[in-house]
Amino acid sequence: MEHETSKGYALWGHAIAQQQGLLTSDRYAASGTITRDQKFVEASGILGWFDTEAEAQDAGLAWARAWVDNHG
Repeated sequence: MEHETSKGYALWGHAIAQQQGLLTSDRYAASGTITRDQKFVEASGILGWFDTEAEAQDAGLAWARAWVDNHG
């Protein structure tokens, strides 16, 4: 899980490992969460599937940044 702050919000990018099968590599579902003053504000749901944990976390953070830019 990656974390950063923006405009007083805490932004979280999540990577949720999903094993496709025994003979295939893991993939990661991306999601984002936003909190403020340690209280839940918004969550994205699944944003897409990625080959690496870092790509999924980055996608979650990008979604959270965009949300803050539009609502914060």
